[in-house]
Amino acid sequence: MKAHVYALVTGGSGTIGAAIAQRLATAGHFVYVHAGSNLAAAEAVAANLRQTGAGAQAVCFDVRDASACHAALAALLARGPIQVLVNNAGVHDDAIFPGMSPEKWHRVIDVNLHGFYNVTQPLTLPMIRTRWGRIISVSSVTALIGNRGQVNYAAAKGALNSATRALALELATRGVTVNAVAPGIVAGPMTDGLFDAEMIARLVPMKRVGTAAEVADLVGFLASREAGYITGQIISVNGGMA
Repeated sequence: MKAHVYALVTGGSGTIGAAIAQRLATAGHFVYVHAGSNLAAAEAVAANLRQTGAGAQAVCFDVRDASACHAALAALLARGPIQVLVNNAGVHDDAIFPGMSPEKWHRVIDVNLHGFYNVTQPLTLPMIRTRWGRIISVSSVTALIGNRGQVNYAAAKGALNSATRALALELATRGVTVNAVAPGIVAGPMTDGLFDAEMIARLVPMKRVGTAAEVADLVGFLASREAGYITGQIISVNGGMA
């Protein structure tokens, strides 16, 4: 493996994505910080990384749009292969299933699952050619134990887990590992205000929420040389919820 590695973090402008970008930058990678629409937010994360001496660049494209993904990724690949890919872009749009609109179903599937394909597939062959790579997707505890009001989200993340295991088998002899991390309740805008202390104590054996840094540390390890014999795994980071 060469010393300088290009890494792409989709959804890199969010709480978990920014922590992952920071962790990969600390490991010496040049990090592409992706945003789906808010380029300014991704640029802010990238600017913070550059201030620490790391290499970073903000990129913006819709992971639901295959053509947009191909065009954006082709421009990045012109600089060099992306050998660390973190599929972190994701959304949830909750509703009880009898009242779930087609729009809610398709939006969540499109971002969380089709986005995985649209980003990962164009990067796979260039990664294989280097004989070294790391593909890490951010799943959810919801895919493991379910959650009321999140049938769409559970379906998307469950399919992501299955895709992770299957792709790991395809790439196992090519020097490329494929894994997923499944966070539980992590502090941030998506969860703040949704869970009070009593609910956390009931749901989480450790009786606290996780932090984005704790998720990022696991991703950073899976992206490292030391994790070279770990592939096809869905690893939980959820305080014992599952």
